[in-house]
Amino acid sequence: MPDLTYHAHVRMQQRGVSRSTLVSLLDYGSESHDHRGATIVFCDKKARTRLIRNSGRAAYRVMEKQLNAY
Repeated sequence: MPDLTYHAHVRMQQRGVSRSTLVSLLDYGSESHDHRGATIVFCDKKARTRLIRNSGRAAYRVMEKQLNAY
């Protein structure tokens, strides 16, 4: 898990994104580049399938609503 800034902690709290969801997003998410130096990580259908396969349906259901974060 990467170190997070205070600003990142605040944003996660404001958006209702848990640390476990962030870890899953970073581990299983798909990447896209914004052509300005940033990498966007998001959970598309393939990423959700990998997450269910590796973590189980119960864990996926807990995070499902939070996986729209990027």
